[in-house]
Amino acid sequence: RTADDDDPYERVVVANADQLAIVTALADPEPRPRLIDRCLVAAYDGGLEPLLVLTKSDLASPDKLLELYGDLDIPFVVTSREELEQGGAADRVRAHLDGKVTAFVGHSGVGKTTLVNALVPEDRRRTTGHVNAVTGRGRHTTTSALALPLADSDGGWVVDTPGVRSFGLAHIDPTRVIHAFPDLEAGTEGCPRACSHDEQDCALDQWVADGHADPARLYSLRRLLSTRERREGD
Repeated sequence: RTADDDDPYERVVVANADQLAIVTALADPEPRPRLIDRCLVAAYDGGLEPLLVLTKSDLASPDKLLELYGDLDIPFVVTSREELEQGGAADRVRAHLDGKVTAFVGHSGVGKTTLVNALVPEDRRRTTGHVNAVTGRGRHTTTSALALPLADSDGGWVVDTPGVRSFGLAHIDPTRVIHAFPDLEAGTEGCPRACSHDEQDCALDQWVADGHADPARLYSLRRLLSTRERREGD
């Protein structure tokens, strides 16, 4: 990632990973779909499989947030605070991690490190923090990325990363994001050179109109591509 969209310096979060687990609380702190979109763009650009892990479902329903990503066919796991504390969430998350190197990314206070702790041997665990009641932000308890072997796994690893407050995309090549949409990529053959896939002459509109792909998929692609042009708070 970059610190912001105008920052020319890339900050490496993880290397040689297979999967990006985007951990988001449904409340306390409130979810930020724009950050999720940005993480998805980075995952698609880097060739990582995305996984949504939604925590604190006892505080808010996941339905509205999941509706935003239903057309992307992203696997997801929904957990509650009780499940995180008692370890019940770990088994369902672990089913998506076997044999893969998975980087966990998310805001501080969303339960990311608590979940990672439940997935790794006890002697490798990290400390956890709490959400500030005034600011609604978590306290950073992870200051560097750490790769940990997944307990009871066939070669799986998890990478706990520091909590992020922003996710710049200055380093992203938007032309690579389309590769994550094979049902749409074939329709770009008729696009003008350097097409942004969100302009008047984009061939994808006709591709969808001819019934080759779901219109909702094109909407999702364009929403993700446009997130690079907008600030996270927009």
